[in-house]
Amino acid sequence: MKILITDPVHEDGIERLKSAGFQVDLAYDITYDELVKRVKDYHGLVVRSRTKVDRAVIASAPNLLFIGRAGVGLDNIDLEAAKERNIIVLNSPEAPTISVAELVFGLLLSLARKIAFCDRLMKAGEWPKKRALGFELKGKTLGIIGLGRIGREVAKRAEAFEMKVLYYDVQRLPEEMEKSLKVQFVELTELLKSSDIVTVHVPLIPQTYHMIDDAKLSLMRKGSILINTSRGGVIDTKALLKHLKNGHLGGACLDVFEHEPPKEPWELELISLDNVVVTSHIGAMTVEAQRAASTILAEKIISTFKGKTL
Repeated sequence: MKILITDPVHEDGIERLKSAGFQVDLAYDITYDELVKRVKDYHGLVVRSRTKVDRAVIASAPNLLFIGRAGVGLDNIDLEAAKERNIIVLNSPEAPTISVAELVFGLLLSLARKIAFCDRLMKAGEWPKKRALGFELKGKTLGIIGLGRIGREVAKRAEAFEMKVLYYDVQRLPEEMEKSLKVQFVELTELLKSSDIVTVHVPLIPQTYHMIDDAKLSLMRKGSILINTSRGGVIDTKALLKHLKNGHLGGACLDVFEHEPPKEPWELELISLDNVVVTSHIGAMTVEAQRAASTILAEKIISTFKGKTL
């Protein structure tokens, strides 16, 4: 079985596939047009977020049996087109759980204690001590939208900071799990009204596109903080800019954006604000998460297809 990998993945996963007898070809710089031409020769395609596997790519791959996504999100894969062809889609959503949860608090602490702000000004020769009044996390209410793998790890870490944790999800957790995590379920509207800090952990699907829109942002507590390490499209960031500029929101921490990298004038204005801390979609960018994304996906491919007659 021949597998084409078009985005960089950790070498441990590649070696596991090779050891299991798969032929693996790497094409990390492949363009979209080149992929359309080349994919016809492969039984498997492994990508990360850069490669877009749309209907045209799938239509050009008559031998394709599976598409593997090293990581969580599947928004760059046309799942409907894959389903029509009975192409299996595999991913490794377990991999970046800890890395993303830790990033949430890295971003939050950077904003709360003005770490990024002071770092930037001190490197420019200033001493901004009097402008660096921040706030403690202890006693604050953290609202988690989406209590899946990452949301639960965020809740565990919030306990260490002595925060109260509210959560909203389309499916409520069993009561025993809520008690174990020390979280309280509330409806989304109540969460937005009652939280000092809101962090979003939902996939980008049609139902969640701009789920945090202008109306939802208006419900948030004055001076509260919004964190997004999920997908940029989950939040209407043009509306977010408005609420930050008019003083309704106290700040934002963003690892993901509607355009990556940000390019629209309103996006560039948003990331330039002093009360906004940004990173370049680095939630899974740790050695541990990268290795896990690759090896977990490799094991799923091996268990599904090893020994399969073509």
